[in-house]
Amino acid sequence: MDKVYNHKDVEEKIYKVWEEKGYFKPEVNPKGKPYCIILPPPNANAPLHFGHAMYVVEDVLIRYHRMLGNAALWLPGADHAGFETQFVFEKKLQKEGKSRFDFDRNTLYKMIWDFVQENRGGMESQLRRLGFSLDWSRKKFTLDQDIIKIAYQTFKKLYDEGFIYRGDRLVNYCTKCGTSFSDLEVNHKEQKDPFYYIKYGPFVLATVRPETKFGDTAVAINPEDKRYQKWVGKEIEVQGVNGKFKVKVIADDLIDPNFGTGVAKVTPAHDMKDFEIGKKHNLDIVQVIGFDGKLNEKTGKYQGLYVRQARKAVAEDMQKMGLIEKIDENYIHTIETCYKCETTIEPMLLPQWFVKMERLAKTAIDVLKKGEIKFHPQRFEKTYLDFLENIRDWNISRQIVWGIRIPAWKNSKTGEWVITEGEAPKGESWKQDEDTFDTWFSSAQWPFSTLMANCDCDGSGGFFDRFYPTSVMETGYDILRWWVARMVMVGIYRTGKVPFRNVVLHGLVNDPYGKKMSKSKGNAINPLELVDQYGADAVRFALIYGNATGN
Repeated sequence: MDKVYNHKDVEEKIYKVWEEKGYFKPEVNPKGKPYCIILPPPNANAPLHFGHAMYVVEDVLIRYHRMLGNAALWLPGADHAGFETQFVFEKKLQKEGKSRFDFDRNTLYKMIWDFVQENRGGMESQLRRLGFSLDWSRKKFTLDQDIIKIAYQTFKKLYDEGFIYRGDRLVNYCTKCGTSFSDLEVNHKEQKDPFYYIKYGPFVLATVRPETKFGDTAVAINPEDKRYQKWVGKEIEVQGVNGKFKVKVIADDLIDPNFGTGVAKVTPAHDMKDFEIGKKHNLDIVQVIGFDGKLNEKTGKYQGLYVRQARKAVAEDMQKMGLIEKIDENYIHTIETCYKCETTIEPMLLPQWFVKMERLAKTAIDVLKKGEIKFHPQRFEKTYLDFLENIRDWNISRQIVWGIRIPAWKNSKTGEWVITEGEAPKGESWKQDEDTFDTWFSSAQWPFSTLMANCDCDGSGGFFDRFYPTSVMETGYDILRWWVARMVMVGIYRTGKVPFRNVVLHGLVNDPYGKKMSKSKGNAINPLELVDQYGADAVRFALIYGNATGN
């Protein structure tokens, strides 16, 4: 026997024996009480980073219950990660001097598929090397055909029961990434911009966006603001940089009489609040910014300029024409940016698929209040409730190639939409929607879909009933709203039961600058570097000891 323990001679050999003998399967304790954790599926777009080593929390729970004699199932998987993966792959293409636009849809999809499969194999090797006692015989991938089928069934059920609708709505759009995002996928940051007080017919109004003036279809005041009452309902003539135009003066409660001068230009195509005002007052919607982030043909000589360029050019021309009364150069306001590339989000009008969330959110609130789900630490219940009590309809359409294509088909002759479980409707006039699901839509189904796929059942049967609801969902606190709350809502809707009884939220592993480690940010550390140096047990213990729950 060696006098000095060498983890390199021991750990991988022992893990291989454990796996081959089936010690990680629940069948090792066939008569035991069921205990189940579904592994939060890592994104299959790069090797695991050190944050994924926090799966050790789940491994501790699983091994403990296995030792108690329970039938412990820890089910592994991987996430195709939709937009995240396409973003990572596009960065890879850029380094090679290529672009996604160099390839047709099918070719690009196949290229990303091969890229993901290569990463999946590496990820699984890392999980094994970290000693995680997962039941590999039941592993799933979010693009497995049986998982896709379940996602399609859920979408159709939601549609048939009135929870899904297609509508032209203003959505959060990133002109660089070329896709829309849900409200949770935009960041908010304060920014200093010039605040222009512009002459607008008989009024002076304040705006940071003079470049959208070409899309104005009304001017609005608060109905209680006595300063401007005589103008309500009248049409006024306004001098613009491209000539004179007319708009109607309307009154609306959404206008803050204390903001600026109390008068606001209304641009329904490029502002969320203005869109709501426009719907209420049946205003025209005039889009003047294209999906490429440039002003379009409706803006005359400014066509082809990016938003920032156009803003400067329009403001300069307005000054020359004497249309600007004053400029506040130190105005601080909040803007929305893409959570991935940090480009300023443009509200854009797009036909999208939305999920009505109010009723789904109510069921998720009720199960917490009834004690059917518990949070550890308990303080995160407030975050959960705040999200659900202020929820908005969920845009689940994404204008990307990589992911589960939405099973919606439009008839080119009649304009009719048909929702299926993946199969094309009969006839030659049907074309499938080009968009894919938001990756969180399929991920929201992960607890029940992985178990359904493993028993080839629709939510009933021995294996499914034995392990669902699962015992614990253990994940980082940063995706409580993005993922945990949505799993609760969709899980209850599809199965009538909560997807898990306990939610354990761990802290984040950050880089030296305090930022969360992320594959797409490129600031990740491979945990195997430390495992090779110190051994899996030492690394696992350090993470458990040093990272208190929820911090």
